[in-house]
Amino acid sequence: MTEIIIKQERLTEEKIEQLVSLCPFHALYEEKGELFLDREKCKMCRACLKSSDGALILQETGKTAVKKEEWNGIAVYAEQYGGQLLPSGPQLLTKAGELAKVTGHPIYAVLAGYQTEKAAETLLQYGADRVYVYDYAELKEFHVDTYTNALEDFIRKVQPSSVLVGGTVQGRSLAPKAAARFQTGLTADCTSLEMKENTDLRQIRPAFGGNIMAEIITPGTRPQFCTVRPGIFNAVCKKPANDARVIHMELAREQRKSRLELLEVTEKPKEIDISDAEIIVAVGKGVKSQSDLSVIEEFAEHIGAQIACTRPLVEKGWFGPKRQIGLSGRTVSAKVIITLGISGSVQFTAGMKGCDMIIAVNTDKTAPIFDIANYGVVADIYEILPRLMEKMKGDMPHVS
Repeated sequence: MTEIIIKQERLTEEKIEQLVSLCPFHALYEEKGELFLDREKCKMCRACLKSSDGALILQETGKTAVKKEEWNGIAVYAEQYGGQLLPSGPQLLTKAGELAKVTGHPIYAVLAGYQTEKAAETLLQYGADRVYVYDYAELKEFHVDTYTNALEDFIRKVQPSSVLVGGTVQGRSLAPKAAARFQTGLTADCTSLEMKENTDLRQIRPAFGGNIMAEIITPGTRPQFCTVRPGIFNAVCKKPANDARVIHMELAREQRKSRLELLEVTEKPKEIDISDAEIIVAVGKGVKSQSDLSVIEEFAEHIGAQIACTRPLVEKGWFGPKRQIGLSGRTVSAKVIITLGISGSVQFTAGMKGCDMIIAVNTDKTAPIFDIANYGVVADIYEILPRLMEKMKGDMPHVS
């Protein structure tokens, strides 16, 4: 690992002032006549090295091999808003339970916020052996700096081997900052997780536009960080262990004070989210024109389904991006999904493989979608949908 080393004896007052003003990321600062480097802010752009006259040098620093036995447990960051748990926490706790069976590690949940008593108790019902709670009025609203302080405090005190974070807006801002403080690896947007007996976490995610699945491990550092898109894993409620309990943690006052001031919170109007839908009708390039969507909309309404789509239809402007399923869209775990005219690229199927029942309709019998479908129909949607609608209207009650 390469680091910037400061030679204080080669610095003058003028040189310190020059280097501080030179750094574009404000990583260099002066304190009591000496120059210091904030390694969290430093981006290793090396702009300061050329002007330092040898006061700043690059040096390879050997890192002591991590003692894996000192890091014990699988931790889940449980996201909440207004005291209400978001789905990613219970989903990841259920997965953590599967991973823990390999190593025998305990399962932890970390919760930060204000008036979180109910949320903390709920986490015990999803398999957490310990729920570590940072409950302060200053943490009522999410600030990435104070929440990172809480997560860092938990990790330093408890030393979990792995930390799982939901791939939400909040999680994607929190996880990188926490990982940077421990100079450890972070794998983003994982679609699968597996545990080795030596506690190395196999983090699997799509790469190169979804054309390959990359397997990533972090063998030399702890903890291991990853983010997982919501909906990839299902949450399963279970009876709490007899010794499961909530532990209230202390966080120093200065660590609870954010550098940001929240001026106003504006609630967004609630929108339809296909991630929560139990029945989905998904359409792809097999639909020839936008006007043809009317019969599909009628079909979806009749069975109480929400309509979703593939990326090409979003690019055509037929649907908004929140209707898209796949790597660059939403992940869904519906009870039933019916795909119409969708071939089944890796990019699409990565977002819907968690559905309980997959019904596919496509004219191409070799389409990849049939490899994962529970039921497949080789047919033209323009022929089968009108016949199906006629049958449904005549023989079947409305499904709501």
